[in-house]
Amino acid sequence: MLAALAVGAALALTGTAAPTAGAAARVDNPYAGATPYVNPQWSAKATADGGAAIADQPTFVWMDRRAAIDGVGDAWGLERHLDEALDQGADLFQVVVYNLPGRDCAALASNGELEPEELDVYKSQYIDPIADILADPKYASLRIVTLIEPDSLPNMVTNAGGTAGSTDACVEMKQLGNYEKGVGYALNTLADIPNVYNYVDAAHHGWLGWDSNLNPSVDEFKKAATSEGATVGDVHGFIVNTANYSALKEPYFEVGGSVGGTPVRQAKWVDWNQYVDELSYAQALRGLLVSRGGFDSGLGMLVDTSRNGWGGADRPTGPGPTTSVDDFVNGGRVDRRIHPGNWCNQSGAGLGERPVAAPESGIDAYVWAKPPGESDGASEEIDNDEGKGFDRMCDPTYEGNDRNGNNPPGALADSPLAGHWFSAQFRELVANAYPPVDGGGPGPGDDTQAPTVPTGLRVTGTTGASVSLSWTASSDNVGVTAYDVFRDGTQVGSTTGTTFTNSGLTAATSYAYTVRARDAAGNASARTAAVTATTGSDGGGGGAVKVQYKNTDSAATDNQIRMGLQIVNTGSTPVNLSTVKVRYWFSGDSGATSFATWCDWAVVGCGTVTHGVSASGSGSPGADRYLEVGFASGTLAPGAATGEIQVRLAKSDWSSFDESDDYSRATNTAYADNPRVGVYTSGTLTWGTAP
Repeated sequence: MLAALAVGAALALTGTAAPTAGAAARVDNPYAGATPYVNPQWSAKATADGGAAIADQPTFVWMDRRAAIDGVGDAWGLERHLDEALDQGADLFQVVVYNLPGRDCAALASNGELEPEELDVYKSQYIDPIADILADPKYASLRIVTLIEPDSLPNMVTNAGGTAGSTDACVEMKQLGNYEKGVGYALNTLADIPNVYNYVDAAHHGWLGWDSNLNPSVDEFKKAATSEGATVGDVHGFIVNTANYSALKEPYFEVGGSVGGTPVRQAKWVDWNQYVDELSYAQALRGLLVSRGGFDSGLGMLVDTSRNGWGGADRPTGPGPTTSVDDFVNGGRVDRRIHPGNWCNQSGAGLGERPVAAPESGIDAYVWAKPPGESDGASEEIDNDEGKGFDRMCDPTYEGNDRNGNNPPGALADSPLAGHWFSAQFRELVANAYPPVDGGGPGPGDDTQAPTVPTGLRVTGTTGASVSLSWTASSDNVGVTAYDVFRDGTQVGSTTGTTFTNSGLTAATSYAYTVRARDAAGNASARTAAVTATTGSDGGGGGAVKVQYKNTDSAATDNQIRMGLQIVNTGSTPVNLSTVKVRYWFSGDSGATSFATWCDWAVVGCGTVTHGVSASGSGSPGADRYLEVGFASGTLAPGAATGEIQVRLAKSDWSSFDESDDYSRATNTAYADNPRVGVYTSGTLTWGTAP
């Protein structure tokens, strides 16, 4: 059971907050079991724009300038919101602290009101008044979550010198050190209030996920958390994806996978990042913050899911094509942005997971830090007294910059100033919500059951450069959408079927494979037990051999099966043909179970060709028998082919076949590779796929 928060005695206020005597200790996760505050002002706007179904969701209140503390125009001030929270019977209140001197040095849309040197103003006229209000004993029953300064500290890592995306403003802020000092002061001051829980902004995977950024970011976070009297103990957790659009989970590919031997990390979209979604980034960052940064092992993470659902008609339902690694990633990625560096009013975005406590290991909550419908910035220059500039990343006609790979920004047109209500965007967010807001389809929050583990994983064929696998289908309460294949622990591809061929391998090498099943909601089964496959040898008399086939009998229902075969040595050494067998799988259908076979003509001479029919032992359709063709002697030079071998077979009672479902039959009348005709070298399948 969570300890109740006690109402403390009166505070002595001297410009900064003092501890509340007798207050209960902070809980591990302030979201667990809590009733969060719903902002009536946001709720009314959401309802008016067709969002009644989600108007009861809790969102953060933003204090983005000094005037916001007391309220500006119709917008309520901090005390009014807190009083309303008490009236609602809420016990959790969420507020964004966002007004550093020289704020948002790498962007212009949310530039703040304070000059870079105005650290003292930030402390005395912004943080101290906020702390005084939060420390009022009448709010002691509220767990107050503070989101400390979005987009500040990460800029000191990536945009403050030495990178293509650097700006003079960020260089100046790094020299002054006022981001670190300001964050440190906010942490130290607000942590003195017993019912306040500080969460520091940690950007998103598309900003800090690279090796070159992540460790320096942890060092930067620690530097700020130990400035101006603060300690790492003043940080309750971190938040990722604040006001951003990065997908919570990418269910259809993994960053460690590969396509045709090309790593997924090499895809243009991924760009060698270590992470492709926010959940994996948040969990990994948490571990690094503890191990490298020295933060508390109970550190909690928040993920802003307000606008990262990416539903609607463009949402993928399975993996992308494996024609290239870019096709695979682009076809299967949930995040539909033009570039992961795009951040302003993104076209096509949708509401994400609804706020929920403790959804995953190490995650305190999914939250809506950015209230859906509030603009990221104006699409054109607008005069204002809020200190907010015009950033071309909010202009849909812009051609981009170094920070987004010089791509179009993907921003919606006709957007208002940052923080102002953007009706068109809100309606689009609702329409593209995932999970849907109207119950129109299953989403991650609706389906949490993983498929069963695939069974019967087996190797069905190998060549000198490939391994073929098959398995028995999994079951799922909604439906299996894909199977992910792993080689030596790394994902190498996905398929919607129950067979897979992994190409681009090294000859005479052993590989271990596992498979898992996945559903549309991204739930994944455990992986199968591993099976080991060894690729064929390209040399030493084994060679690299394939078979080509042509159909010489257009009638699929007569009393004979006829074909042309030829063997090709694709390797660099001679092949001993006496070690080579070719198998053509077919169905015996009804009638006699014994067969006669013939070699009608062969370039190498029928006298050297062996042939016969055997039971296959396979339960696959059209494959209970196979015709095996071999050679009594002979050598095949590198790059050479045996030439045509015409063979046929019939049942001993000359009853008819129905070849329409035969596993190996194809309709081509000119020689072509047929991977359903297998080549066995010294008894091992080295080319093609067995049933």
